[in-house]
Amino acid sequence: MTKEKIQAAVYTRRYIYNFHYHLIWVTKYRNQTFATKELADEMKSILQKVADDNEIVIEKMAVMPDYVHVLISFPPSKAPTSAIKALKGRSAFFFLK
Repeated sequence: MTKEKIQAAVYTRRYIYNFHYHLIWVTKYRNQTFATKELADEMKSILQKVADDNEIVIEKMAVMPDYVHVLISFPPSKAPTSAIKALKGRSAFFFLK
């Protein structure tokens, strides 16, 4: 029996996984928080920094004036709730600082 590799799967020492989570969150009261390009770019860089710190891979990202879309992937050792909490919580902390 031959072992064929699964395309688009991530192979690590412990896991073979292909998780993708599509997250959408809106700003409070749908305020136009990211109205300018500078603010949207700042949020993108903050999200990328938080993702890098937490072993999360951002595959696609879009920051609109009143909401954020991200498509993420992370190892199965991390719970989805902790990944979402890290992205939303830390990014809000840095952005509002």
